[in-house]
Amino acid sequence: MNKERLKDFLDRKAAEYNQLSFIDADPVCIPHAYSKKQDIEIAGFFAAIFAWGNRTTIINKSRELLGLMDNAPYAFCVAHTEKDLRRFLQFKHRTFNPTDLLYCIHFMQQHYHSDESLETAFTRWMEPGDEDTEHALNGFYHYFFSLNDAPARTRKHIATPEKHSTCKRLNMFLRWMVRRDQNGVDFGCWKKISPAQLVCPLDVHVARVARRFNLLQRNALDWQAALELTHYLRKLDPADPVKYDFALFGLGVVEKF
Repeated sequence: MNKERLKDFLDRKAAEYNQLSFIDADPVCIPHAYSKKQDIEIAGFFAAIFAWGNRTTIINKSRELLGLMDNAPYAFCVAHTEKDLRRFLQFKHRTFNPTDLLYCIHFMQQHYHSDESLETAFTRWMEPGDEDTEHALNGFYHYFFSLNDAPARTRKHIATPEKHSTCKRLNMFLRWMVRRDQNGVDFGCWKKISPAQLVCPLDVHVARVARRFNLLQRNALDWQAALELTHYLRKLDPADPVKYDFALFGLGVVEKF
């Protein structure tokens, strides 16, 4: 398939899945339950961090967690008491356990005491002329674990390009927060990162489809592969390359292409 036909096909597939009907069965439904920016950020962050495995389970565990936060994640994170934290001692999602959860809540509390938005946790590390979010993700990792009581075990739940991860879940979270269009799936509530700088969320399903279309040559599933795929997608749409995540995900996960 030549480049023009491929672009037309992927544009149509992206438009097919980038619809309000996509929301209910996807973890993005979790932040869509909220209207306050900080609630969207926190709910989206946890939904993204939980996003490996079955989507129904991811959604259910995210809702369980937010229910424990009285469905007011921002108010809970900034104003909870020590006693309030006891309710999380039995919470678990796969390898994510109460130790990880309590540290994440502690980080949110500390961050929001000094910043109005989680956006600055990423953007403060970016440099002028950055083509992508590599510096943002590396900086966020070190900032996230900068508190004195950061558990070593929790580090496996927050990816970083420095460790060659694709950073699939954080890239998905950034897509939700940054992409702006009229379709209503992504929020576009962060303004200091450009959609052109986003890196495509890459997992085994997206990689399989990308290789079928020769968008990705690299065998390893790592940060360089995510950059390689995104570099190709920028040739198709320099301003919004990650809109094609809808097409690749839909083809790979929904259509089993």
